[in-house]
Amino acid sequence: MFKIITENSTANIKNDVLSGLTVALALVPEAVAFAILAHLPAIVGLYAAFTVGLIAAMIGGRPGMISGATGAIAVVVGSLVLQHGAEYLFAAVVVMGAIQILFGILKLGKFIRLVPHPVFLGFVNGLAMVIFLAQLEHFKVELPDGTKEWVTGSTLYIMLALIALTMAIIKFLPRLTTFIPSTLAAIIIGTLITLGLSHYLNIDTRSVGDIESIKGTFPPFHLPDVPFNWETLKIVFPYAVVMALVGLIESLLTLNLIDELTESRGQPNRECIGQGVANSVTGVFGGMGGCAMVGQSIINIRSGGRGRLSGITAALFLLLFIMQASELIEQIPIAVLVGVMFMVVIGTFEWGSLRLFGKVPLADIFIGISVALITVISDNLALAVIVGVILSALVFAWNHAKEINVTTRINRMGDKVYELHGPLFFASVHNFQELFTPRDDTDDVTVDFKDSRVADHSAIEAIDKLAERYERANKRLHLIHLSPECTSLLKKAGDLVEVNMVEDPKYHVADDKLG
Repeated sequence: MFKIITENSTANIKNDVLSGLTVALALVPEAVAFAILAHLPAIVGLYAAFTVGLIAAMIGGRPGMISGATGAIAVVVGSLVLQHGAEYLFAAVVVMGAIQILFGILKLGKFIRLVPHPVFLGFVNGLAMVIFLAQLEHFKVELPDGTKEWVTGSTLYIMLALIALTMAIIKFLPRLTTFIPSTLAAIIIGTLITLGLSHYLNIDTRSVGDIESIKGTFPPFHLPDVPFNWETLKIVFPYAVVMALVGLIESLLTLNLIDELTESRGQPNRECIGQGVANSVTGVFGGMGGCAMVGQSIINIRSGGRGRLSGITAALFLLLFIMQASELIEQIPIAVLVGVMFMVVIGTFEWGSLRLFGKVPLADIFIGISVALITVISDNLALAVIVGVILSALVFAWNHAKEINVTTRINRMGDKVYELHGPLFFASVHNFQELFTPRDDTDDVTVDFKDSRVADHSAIEAIDKLAERYERANKRLHLIHLSPECTSLLKKAGDLVEVNMVEDPKYHVADDKLG
């Protein structure tokens, strides 16, 4: 049973505030990195993390979930920025938000339920690997000629030691006390130790400030400086559609993951609207757009954040860092944040999926691995999930296509009766035709659809084709127990249907003629 979501009870305020602070600290380097990935100034990523995070936390459908600038969006918008500039990106983000709002109004968020469990496992496992691989970039240093090389010697050893210390604190501190989130404690302790090493032992350690300065002002209101005409829409609309789909898929799958972790239920359609409003606002405040963030959401949940206050606090702390405390935040060692993200990787990866080999169908294993690999190779979560859903649908159709069969008997008048069992749809029509032998049958043949269901247009055409086969063989075909809708759609076989108002089933057929 799902628990009712309790938003910001008095007992949870402390946890929400402290977990929000923890998340804000972890948001900084990622927002900067994603902005650089999209060929944008660091402040654009930070503005997106603040505005998207604040608005989605306030009006979205999943308390406790963290939103902000993400790598999935950064990968999509990079080419738009290079070809047309940041102003066209801001316009695309506004349109992206409008599309997401429309999704929520039309209540399309419920379709996330169509994502099968193997696809979900592949999604989280692939995402864990993407987060892990992203951290490896921090083990490289940039040379004067612009190339990068792996760190070595004492710098590498210090990084590994700080990472191990951070992970150990996050893992074992909750056994001693839960007064302060273990992730926040690990960041504070690791930073103090690093500052001490740098001061007393003159050891050089890399910090957030070595990536890029995060200092800025309150996000200024700024309408995208683009021509408001049809040509601009043709440029930004394709990007906006992809960004909207990527953002919604990642957000709704993250919502499902947080639902599982907290044993509570979010609101997918409300989350679509919340993400849409957040992105539309971000576009007019100089942000790059964003969506829910799996890693930061897990950090928040693991740190005790459950209510909307945790996301709101994270956004406000981030704004405080940008405006007033940038110099302090820039002192946080990169190694400490890498340790935090490594713990996110461990918490995100579904280790139980490794024990499924031999216990679940091979097709499900293949789908999960495929989704994970596509996520890692393409760095496109939406593409991976869409491919996974398509593969699952094809496997489902193939398996159910083999379920159609008949039993035959001779009735009291000496005529052959085919009793059809299993669904008749596009994947089973070939097997359906092979079940009948018009040349060898009696002059009168009855096909009973009582234990079958005609599902789509392909099935209707298959019945008409069967009628033609019996007509060529000079045999009389009788069809019984078809739904009235099937009868109305039949062309050749329509006159062969025997109507029984009591026993004939009633169901809808997926057919393009019905609009």
